[in-house]
Amino acid sequence: MDIKFPYEKIGKTAFGEIYHPVVKVTLKSPVIDKSVDIWMVVDTGADYTIIPRHFCEKLRISLEKDCFKDETMGVGGSQQVYFCKNKILATIGPHKREIPLAFLDNNEIPALLGRLGFLETFNVEFTKTHHTLFKD
Repeated sequence: MDIKFPYEKIGKTAFGEIYHPVVKVTLKSPVIDKSVDIWMVVDTGADYTIIPRHFCEKLRISLEKDCFKDETMGVGGSQQVYFCKNKILATIGPHKREIPLAFLDNNEIPALLGRLGFLETFNVEFTKTHHTLFKD
């Protein structure tokens, strides 16, 4: 079954309208019977799925006990990141995946849906009508 999401309109610039390909992903807490819906930017340049730090509280994941600390590089330079020791159940539409997940050590970045364990398990199409299509 194909899943289709419209892009999010960000705003107008001197060069034209800006749209972000976003999708709703449900992450299941590994500790309690709770899930969190997160709108994520589909980022084919992101190796991993990385979300803001505040989601660790909602998912009941301890950065000290359940994660290991590392450093990640991006357009803005390097930042501290916490990688979950265990994969997390992620759902998009009816499709479930056990994915590696990381928390960036701040809350100022958008959630990024990365390639490893997630995007690479689908055929993903970005349409000229501003939609992202996931084909299983």
